[in-house]
Amino acid sequence: MNEGEMALSRRKFLAGSAGVATVAGLALRPRFAHAQLVLGDMKIDVVSDGSLTLPGGFLFDPMPKDELAPILKKYDLSAEVLTPPCNVTLMRHGDRTVLFDVGSGPDFAPNAGTLLASLEALGVVPDDVTDVIFTHAHPDHLWGLLDDFDDPLFPEASYMIGKTEWDYWIDPKTVDEIGESRASFAVGAARRLAMLEDSITFFKDGEEILPGVAARATFGHTPGHMAFELRDGSESLMILGDCIGNHHVAFEKPQWHSGSDQNPELGAKTRMALLDQLAAEKMRVVGFHLPNSGLGYVDKTADAYRFIAES
Repeated sequence: MNEGEMALSRRKFLAGSAGVATVAGLALRPRFAHAQLVLGDMKIDVVSDGSLTLPGGFLFDPMPKDELAPILKKYDLSAEVLTPPCNVTLMRHGDRTVLFDVGSGPDFAPNAGTLLASLEALGVVPDDVTDVIFTHAHPDHLWGLLDDFDDPLFPEASYMIGKTEWDYWIDPKTVDEIGESRASFAVGAARRLAMLEDSITFFKDGEEILPGVAARATFGHTPGHMAFELRDGSESLMILGDCIGNHHVAFEKPQWHSGSDQNPELGAKTRMALLDQLAAEKMRVVGFHLPNSGLGYVDKTADAYRFIAES
């Protein structure tokens, strides 16, 4: 994968999107700002960064094909190609405007990289963002970090990531140990994170990293993957990232190893425990790759789980 990327310039975006907004006005909102809710004093928007196009084997290769086939049929899925959405969460709380992940940028996937247009539909420009919190450092969550001057795209923001995740991707040995198919992930992550080395804040499992926002260790998809529990009084929401990475096999067969997880055994263990908790507590969730904006909740069935989307 070409690491000589030219990310969309913040300067060009601000100049160009102003004209689009003047012409289109609120007509942009249904397309980009596709889910909203209020959590106490928190205003939550789930906005789109587009979608990915992945070979089915990236997810399905470790799974038993005879048991997988009826699940694919049930959900009308191809075994060859998957096109998961990319849902980025924006939280506005008091004087803070917080992004959980920053999407792909323009160079990871042809149908991804729409985050800036989605934010513009809400009247949010990059300079408005006060905090960026990363679930993990895979390309579709991190590579939207820099503009084409290699400056942070959100110049007024503070940045936060789990310490375990940071240590893994910044380690120069990772590129040689991660495997050939993901070596470009390691190169891209190390380059981008290095740009934040003097300004990033680290956190660990269970810490309240912002008022009402607690980090939750959900390791397995990556070595230091984090989810985030947002809570205001009795109301709560879990931002999942990729620890529950789809609405089909992850719910129907959470115990199966997934090819998308860097540690499939740990990923399955994390997924099963979290699904059980979310179903028991009826906690709302936002999943980065879940359908219909990713907002919904987990329902326990007789022998598995299902994702109930909120439209």
